[in-house]
Amino acid sequence: MSLRETINQDVKNAMKAKDNKKRDALRLLTSAFKQIEVDERKELSDDDVIKIIQKQVKSRNDAVVQYKEAGREDLMQIELDEIAYYEPYLPKQLSDDELENALKDIIAKIGASSMKDMGKVMGMASKELAGRADGKRINECVKKLLG
Repeated sequence: MSLRETINQDVKNAMKAKDNKKRDALRLLTSAFKQIEVDERKELSDDDVIKIIQKQVKSRNDAVVQYKEAGREDLMQIELDEIAYYEPYLPKQLSDDELENALKDIIAKIGASSMKDMGKVMGMASKELAGRADGKRINECVKKLLG
């Protein structure tokens, strides 16, 4: 079963369980999938679905920060709930130690020695660690290792 089919099944299960929050959050995801399919006229692979979910989680995290600054705990909680519904569909994130070890391997492969090589390291790391680590985390760790 593809990831998209799993999500569609979970929408149905949420409807049966009368879990309106989960149903609505997952419906937002499925509408994002349909929007991309219509705009780009293509069938989505599991990798495409994961990228869309990651984008949705990132936008929710940005909204959480803004709501927190504005003192809107109620709206912040809605966003946090949606993130919690989306995360089970994403690949397991690397721990800080796992990320650092993976980046050390990439730096050794490339032969990077200074911040001048950061672009090469980031390019390879973004491809190899896609979905398992956020770009911001990768960037910060690379700076720490090369700096």
